[in-house]
Amino acid sequence: MSTKEFRLPPERPTTDLNIGGVNGRWGGPLFIEKGFIGKVLTFFGENQIGPLYLGLWGTIAFASGGIFLFIWLLTMASQVGYNPVAFVKYFVVLQLDPPPSSYGLSWPPLEEGGWWLIATFFLTISMLAWTVRLWTRATALGLKPYLAFGYIGALALYFVIYFIRPVIMGSWAEACPHGIKALLDWTNNVSVRYGNFYYNPFHMLSIFFLLGSTLLLSMHGATIWATEKYGAHEEIEEIEAPGTGTERAQLLWRWVMGFNANAYSIHLWAYWFAWLCGVTGAIGLLLSGTLVHDWFQWAIEAKINYPQVLPPDVILPPQ
Repeated sequence: MSTKEFRLPPERPTTDLNIGGVNGRWGGPLFIEKGFIGKVLTFFGENQIGPLYLGLWGTIAFASGGIFLFIWLLTMASQVGYNPVAFVKYFVVLQLDPPPSSYGLSWPPLEEGGWWLIATFFLTISMLAWTVRLWTRATALGLKPYLAFGYIGALALYFVIYFIRPVIMGSWAEACPHGIKALLDWTNNVSVRYGNFYYNPFHMLSIFFLLGSTLLLSMHGATIWATEKYGAHEEIEEIEAPGTGTERAQLLWRWVMGFNANAYSIHLWAYWFAWLCGVTGAIGLLLSGTLVHDWFQWAIEAKINYPQVLPPDVILPPQ
């Protein structure tokens, strides 16, 4: 492990590095190094449990998220008569639905979609506050706010699903319900309703970036873990040193696939693949029902799918 002292740039504040203080925190961290739990935590590289830095934006994010969670769980519990056994049994299929299409973008009664609007409002506040939290924590530590930029990629898909597309189509009913199975059903229904998302080019790109980012991150994680005994986890110290674990890892992939992925570029590849997954998915969904009403027919007109015509008759030679 490197013994170099971490120093912030002179223009950056250093108060946030006072981990032993109570400013913005509740209590102190708990370090577990012994026992089964300690071994498990150490295996994953960290044995600290709580507390995280809250601050203004963290407090807003957790409070708003807690209100959303309370409304969501309470409305779903009411659907099974507040029976705890039934609630656990049917939790996956319970859902909080948006207003019916007859209400358009107006405010419906609470039991007919009003709770969904309130819950979605607090969920949105929570996610926006979390974005600001990521930004302010990074800048306070002298880091570039790339994590906040990455989170914006996921927010793009969220806002298209819950706000932008429903507003364009003039109905909150176009938004997704809150629920586990409800989310999957809504995704499937949108695909069927607009002519099969398999022919949506932005859906193709989104899946490509989703699986691609998963593959890149798994390759990177496995490589660093495999060369950990050479100190490859200390990438910054090793990145220019010959014969180290980092150099061995780079040589491996240069030999295996003929591409020089290094300790810096692999993170850029994984970052942009993950970011583009959400953005391309948002674009594909935004076009569905607004500009494109049948992706299957669109694919035929774009000549990436065969027209649906009967094959010619087969004439057998006389025997």
